[in-house]
Amino acid sequence: MTEGGVRKRLIGTVVSDQMDKTALVLVNRLTRHPVYKKYIRKRSKHMAHDPLNRCRVGDKVQIIETRPLSKRKRWQVVEILEKGNTEI
Repeated sequence: MTEGGVRKRLIGTVVSDQMDKTALVLVNRLTRHPVYKKYIRKRSKHMAHDPLNRCRVGDKVQIIETRPLSKRKRWQVVEILEKGNTEI
């Protein structure tokens, strides 16, 4: 018998990589207003576990839901979809 359900997967952009083994990922989504039916852009930031410190600012990454790893970390980086612009 298998346990658990399907884990959520999100795609977002890394906005901070200053922490050790952690990346801050910004996820944008469109929702529909319940009264006016207009689409609204909403965004949320998630702390994601990055054990090899591979993520850099600007990278597009896929994150997956996981067990709590720390006080604010409940996501893990699965793969880097696109490398960001690293020019300074």
